[in-house]
Amino acid sequence: MQRLWASDATAASPKALDRMERVLPTGAMHVVVRTSRAPLVLFDGVSAENPRAVGHALIGGARSTFYVRSIAEPSSSVGAQLRPGAAPLFFGVPSSELAERHTKLDEVWGPSATDLRERLAGARSLEEQLTLFEATLLAKVVPHRAIAPVVTKALAHFEAGGRVEEAVQRSGYSHRAFIKLFREAVGLTPKTYGRIRRFQRALAELAQPDRSLAALAADAGYSDQAHFSRELTTFAGVSPTAYMALSPTSPNHVRVTG
Repeated sequence: MQRLWASDATAASPKALDRMERVLPTGAMHVVVRTSRAPLVLFDGVSAENPRAVGHALIGGARSTFYVRSIAEPSSSVGAQLRPGAAPLFFGVPSSELAERHTKLDEVWGPSATDLRERLAGARSLEEQLTLFEATLLAKVVPHRAIAPVVTKALAHFEAGGRVEEAVQRSGYSHRAFIKLFREAVGLTPKTYGRIRRFQRALAELAQPDRSLAALAADAGYSDQAHFSRELTTFAGVSPTAYMALSPTSPNHVRVTG
């Protein structure tokens, strides 16, 4: 697990003007249990097309672009961001089967998912929720489903800005076999995963007031500022200027205005 969190809707500040937000891709997957009344509601785009409630306990697979969700109602939730390659460990299926979508947790864990939500809702504090959630995740681990060492090495390679061709050469696999192995473990192709990780490194620097976009793009490994702008528009749905104007409090949660 990379990160655990628990949030309490009663402690949140009201945002009457914020109805939707884009959730940007990180290359990782998430498992989230909402303990509040409102389920997660998704839309097909920023114009709020096709609103649909997808549930309270969900696995969010690795994605290649943003998705749009409702934030009209505050929600309390407990969740974890899982390391790439964690799906076989926790859910017993390849990450590729969970990618690009939300999957109800009970489709994978059965009735224990409902039981977990009930126990989390009855917890007396956020700390108790986190302890219970972490213990449940660890109890679900299937040891023999560990990620292949070649994928682990490739993930570190891409995190350092390495190229796909180099990772393939080092793996000892054919190009096709390497892509298949990586996608099953991570949920994305190596090229897409590398692009998203480069985007995330740049995004972390975008909030720095003294950084020019050209310098930021160069440091992140983009060919030029225009290249970075195109990638941000692809992954976030807005230009760098619009992103900075929105001043997101969390870099991967960008409110939809207008």
